[in-house]
Amino acid sequence: MHIEFLLEEPSAEVFLQGFVGKLLPPGSTWRFIVFQGKKDLLFSIPSRLKAYSQWMPPDYRLVVLVDEDREDCAALKRQLETAALLADLPTKSKPKDGKFVVLNRIAVEELEAWIFGDPEALCAAFPRVPRTIGRKAPYRNPDAISGGTWESLERVLKSAGYFNGGLPKIQVAREVAKHLDPRRNASTSFRQFVQGLEAL
Repeated sequence: MHIEFLLEEPSAEVFLQGFVGKLLPPGSTWRFIVFQGKKDLLFSIPSRLKAYSQWMPPDYRLVVLVDEDREDCAALKRQLETAALLADLPTKSKPKDGKFVVLNRIAVEELEAWIFGDPEALCAAFPRVPRTIGRKAPYRNPDAISGGTWESLERVLKSAGYFNGGLPKIQVAREVAKHLDPRRNASTSFRQFVQGLEAL
């Protein structure tokens, strides 16, 4: 099996590089295709999927991952599903003969929620972050962190003495991913992503 990951930003690529190999069957191959932000990805997906449908081998699968960014999650999912169905590519939500080739997934609210979802990995990457971070009320449910998960992660790291000049998203994603255990993540949207990958 070969999987093409269609992503909105480089930080998603380096984050997934750290652990997707643990979730895929032996012998699988994959490639990351990074767009120039969410708008570019959403604009390009319809034509990109139609192009895939013209030549894609039977063992290919596509994973589309975007951040929710406080948008209407259901509407965003419908947009992705519609693009796949118009390209005649069955999705996990709407399979054909029980099979699908496109997995549409949304990081709620954004990728940083998945980092908060594994506080052990966060603390392993940045040891000065309090090990109790995952038990604190604002972070217990990573998908419901108020005020933005990116901003929250920046505050947590700054208060621990890291990155006072601003949050380097790619560096943080890479460092945390090295320690991530996909089985213990508390983010519901992350678990949905993992379950979808396994179902491929």
